[in-house]
Amino acid sequence: MWNTLLPLLLLTGSNVFMTFAWYGHLKFTDRPLWLVILASWGIAFFECCLQVPANRYGFAVYNPAQLKAIQEIITLAVFAVFSVVYLGAAIRWNHLVGFALIVAAAFFIFKE
Repeated sequence: MWNTLLPLLLLTGSNVFMTFAWYGHLKFTDRPLWLVILASWGIAFFECCLQVPANRYGFAVYNPAQLKAIQEIITLAVFAVFSVVYLGAAIRWNHLVGFALIVAAAFFIFKE
């Protein structure tokens, strides 16, 4: 069980870092672009430190398509929380429908 759970935990952690790297600077539009690029790269380093082991360990349990599907679903979940809590943006019904369709796609990827 641990070998199936560890990649999910690492992917979740990496997505938290990556979401902040990609979107966290939107609250700081008064900062110079070069500065937020450097800050984003610094945050992305920690994302990579979790993402690479997640895929390495995950590859022992999941095939590449499954790993990518897991990654996308975790990304959407982390982004939805981040968008509402950190950026104060609403998640609307059409966003939820789009997210649900991506989850449906993952269902088919995992189907034997």
